[in-house]
Amino acid sequence: MEKGPVNIGKSVVIKGELTGSEDLTIEGHVEGKIELRQNVLTIGPNGKIKAQVFAKSVIILGEVTGNVTASEKVDLRDNGSIDGDIAAPRVAIAEGAHFRGSIDMQRSGGSGGGSKSTEGKSTEGKPAAGTSAPAQSASQPAPAAAGSR
Repeated sequence: MEKGPVNIGKSVVIKGELTGSEDLTIEGHVEGKIELRQNVLTIGPNGKIKAQVFAKSVIILGEVTGNVTASEKVDLRDNGSIDGDIAAPRVAIAEGAHFRGSIDMQRSGGSGGGSKSTEGKSTEGKPAAGTSAPAQSASQPAPAAAGSR
């Protein structure tokens, strides 16, 4: 009665709708629609997907043609490929990965529950500088009667 990851092997071709409630690794070909809304979907290095993908988390090492929607994270690894749009609160794209499309990093909303807010965590480094500091340098003499502008 253990639930382990389920694999779809290299030689397997699936056309249609694939749904489930277990973590899944795909090494074969899938065309259509994949729904694993509460689970992790891994597209292996040999996996080729032409589908709309919905999952809790998606890890891509192979090729995906179609839109990818995740309630937690999309992780496009080195040599992974997506031709389609990504919608997820967290997105990671490794150097060497291929991506063509748009990214919507919407905040987790409504039905997820229990997830923490991820605002402003998309990139590390400098905090948002925002607008440049207004009227910071007042070392110049005050314009008594400035020219007409």
